[in-house]
Amino acid sequence: MAGSIDWQHNGALATVTLSHPARMNAMTRAMWRQLRDVFLDLSIRTDVRCVLVQGAADHFCAGGDISEYPAFRFDPVSLMHFHEVEVWGGLQAMLDCPLPMLALVRGNCMGAGLEIASCCDLRLGAAGSVYGAPIARLGFPMAPREAALVQQAVGAATASAMLLAAESFDAAHMLQCGFLAWCTPEEGVQSQADALLARMLQLSPQAARLNKQVLRSERPIQGPTPASAYAYAASPEHREGVQAFLDKRRPEF
Repeated sequence: MAGSIDWQHNGALATVTLSHPARMNAMTRAMWRQLRDVFLDLSIRTDVRCVLVQGAADHFCAGGDISEYPAFRFDPVSLMHFHEVEVWGGLQAMLDCPLPMLALVRGNCMGAGLEIASCCDLRLGAAGSVYGAPIARLGFPMAPREAALVQQAVGAATASAMLLAAESFDAAHMLQCGFLAWCTPEEGVQSQADALLARMLQLSPQAARLNKQVLRSERPIQGPTPASAYAYAASPEHREGVQAFLDKRRPEF
């Protein structure tokens, strides 16, 4: 089986699944292109409020599908196209998606999987999950933009250990360094993910998009805040959220 990026939505929740079980969901070139298409589609949908990103079966993603590498990695032009167009195209589509995204990580989260998880806003890891990017063993570095993405998500010390010492880390370490927001025993990870998603779906989608926009902004906090940041003031969701709190009832967004 060549692998695929499968997605479906149940009400306002979209579930995106990295599916290549024969290779622990390793990403093929076709899967990177599919990832881009899926998130471009999700970015313009009005019926989806939240996205769950997961791997099929027992793993999140073990990295890239190395069986494809000899066909393109040894030519600078084709290698650049792979990283700058195919891989970064998928990652950029995720980064640009305005919807809140939760990564549910089981098993291996290595290389490409680490990059995909780094694009998500929240990450929940099973206690037995493992993280790393031991590509130095294969004789090549992580592409610059991908390395910057991972370093921002895992922190400089952990990224350096992954890339310079081919170190892998357990979920407890990734929780401590801030990559994971939650670490849960394997038997409870799905129920915790379901509870988190249910909670997120009850919140204002407008607030989620605006909070995400601010959190993802690279603009330093300096000078006065532009008036556009408060353009939501008279919006129905803003009014409903405040009024529901005053009424001691659940808001209806």
